Amino acid sequence: MMRLRQIALFAAVGVIIISAFVSGTLLGYHNRPAAEKVLALTGKSPDMALDKTDFSPFWEAWNVIDERYVSTEEEVTNQDRVWGAIEGMTASLGDPYTVFLPPEQAELFEEDISGNFGGVGMEVGMRQDILTIIAPLKGSPAERAGLLPDDKIIEIDGESTAGLSIDEAVYRIRGEIGTDVKLTLLRDIDKGAFDVTITRDTINVPVIDTEIITPEENPDKPVFVVSLYSFTGNSPGLFQDALREFAESGSTRLILDLRGNPGGYMEAAVEMASWFLPSGKIVVKEIAGKEKEERVHRSRGYNVFNDSLEMVILVNKGSASASEILAGALSEHGVAQIIGTKTFGKGSVQELIHITPDASLKITVSRWFTPNGISISEEGLSPDIEVDVTEEDIEGGRDPQMDRAVAELIKI
Repeated sequence: MMRLRQIALFAAVGVIIISAFVSGTLLGYHNRPAAEKVLALTGKSPDMALDKTDFSPFWEAWNVIDERYVSTEEEVTNQDRVWGAIEGMTASLGDPYTVFLPPEQAELFEEDISGNFGGVGMEVGMRQDILTIIAPLKGSPAERAGLLPDDKIIEIDGESTAGLSIDEAVYRIRGEIGTDVKLTLLRDIDKGAFDVTITRDTINVPVIDTEIITPEENPDKPVFVVSLYSFTGNSPGLFQDALREFAESGSTRLILDLRGNPGGYMEAAVEMASWFLPSGKIVVKEIAGKEKEERVHRSRGYNVFNDSLEMVILVNKGSASASEILAGALSEHGVAQIIGTKTFGKGSVQELIHITPDASLKITVSRWFTPNGISISEEGLSPDIEVDVTEEDIEGGRDPQMDRAVAELIKI
């Protein structure tokens, strides 16, 4: 999620350029290009641009393309080749959330699409270099179509997603409200791929729901459930209202359902954790910058619940980002038990930086760690009690994760 503080293009130009740029160079400095060429493309003198790294293979490839390449389609401009080289440089980092946005894609990224474009209502990410659904949003076309966390998207409208950045995939999925997009998904490798056609619509991101579950076998132990679907700017206020409702219900048993919650603002997670933790307790550690500076985000100390609180947090493969921050903090401080399946593992912050007036770089600037130092990006969160939900459970309207959470609370 970007700074912005969150939230999700690959132009296939200059393949030789990209390969040369990504591979890096270790050849002789004496082969550097003419000063005017370096100045034109970097804005720096040869001594400034080439004092540490030898770009001679890059320029050799540039010259070979100039002299030998025969295009079968429209001519690629020198500026397009520069954009392609920068895309190759960002691809060399191996971070799917760091991407270069040339002018056309940057304009798409920044435009307000609410009146002209729609989507299907899901968060996507990369898992093992495969475009993967983190979570469909509650009540969205994606959820109604039966899409599930961890579904792999292998084609969009018949075109492979191999090599696509997250941002380009998002813009291929989005489009005019009322139009269709066909996704080819892989859920079970033994069953093979299948197609789902979804009609785009205006997406309203849901935030929160509450309910009280009264167990038939133990009706004097009601369980209060807060289902949180996203971490938006108004989530902390709505969460506070839900906790007030919980306190007024008389129950001491709380389930916080973060399944299918792809995250959002880190600050919202810190604010919510503060209702359960004393002042100064670490909520999340943020490692930022080349010097790997550690920033520690601590509880604001609202801490309104006494020792009688019994709490379970539900997570699944669709729980990511701020969901992982909140669940990790409350689990590691002994406030809550985690039930479900391993979380997605999206623990990084992106910032949008303008490289030129009309081109931008979306770059990862920090990564998140739990209070105990677990890397959310690398490991995700493993539940204390692992409970899966099968396709048969979904078709039968069963929720074994919720059932287990209730059972754990009422036996206390």
